[in-house]
Amino acid sequence: MADQLPEENPRRAFLKQSSVLAAITLTPKTVIRAAENGLDERVAEAFEKMPLNVKINGSARQLSVEPRVTLLDLLREQLHLTGTKKGCDHGQCGACTVHVNGRRVNSCLTLAVTTEGKEVTTIEGLAQGDNLHPMQEAFIEFDGFQCGYCTPGQIMSAVCCVREGHANSPDQVREYMSGNICRCGAYSNIVDAVMSAKNGGQKI
Repeated sequence: MADQLPEENPRRAFLKQSSVLAAITLTPKTVIRAAENGLDERVAEAFEKMPLNVKINGSARQLSVEPRVTLLDLLREQLHLTGTKKGCDHGQCGACTVHVNGRRVNSCLTLAVTTEGKEVTTIEGLAQGDNLHPMQEAFIEFDGFQCGYCTPGQIMSAVCCVREGHANSPDQVREYMSGNICRCGAYSNIVDAVMSAKNGGQKI
């Protein structure tokens, strides 16, 4: 028994040393990671916030935003207007379409600070109280959606399409709505909805 003790002690010592070395090896990475996170926060805080006066859905707002914040993130993250959807975040799908001074824009490509003194309308501001906008009613009537994720952007784009005079035929609607992607493929119903709303005699 006595002869075995010298063999067991080195074994235990080796295990202890291995554990200590592993801890020492891992600690710097943890520290560096924490430092990097802290640095990211300090860099973010270093961006000076700017005042922003903008009218959103008819209400004047006095906001404070970082120069790099997009209109999409301002609407969703700061103002909690989540009807405007973040799809590709690269201006390729149209899910984030809103109106700025009556013109359709991809809010993911629009810096919030560029809307100073302007009027922004989102899907939440399209209806008048409990009365849906004619385009919203048409999309419901003609089943112009399936999963519904692209629908707010489709509707906002469709309203401007009519106002711009680009809804005189189904082919024209397809062309001028081509920036709005429907992954469910409800295009024929969307076109029918736009044409119906345009020909319905109501102000769009």
